[in-house]
Amino acid sequence: MEISPATQVASFLGAMLILVGYVGHQLRWLDPGKPFYNLVNALGAGILAYVALRPLQVGFAILELVWGAVSLLALYRSLRSRQT
Repeated sequence: MEISPATQVASFLGAMLILVGYVGHQLRWLDPGKPFYNLVNALGAGILAYVALRPLQVGFAILELVWGAVSLLALYRSLRSRQT
């Protein structure tokens, strides 16, 4: 199975977005309660979930779909708390 260059670039971008959030949190550059942190996690997980579904890689797909769903929920909550 050969992976296209476009898929490689997409998976690299998704991984970098998640790593920006992770490293930023660990080094205290990013606050996990703020929208930006949750946005980079949701975008990264969404990109990697798409990559995992083509062709289906079950474990990777489940990980990224759950990661994305949790990140979207956290993003929603952080945006909602900013409005109140």
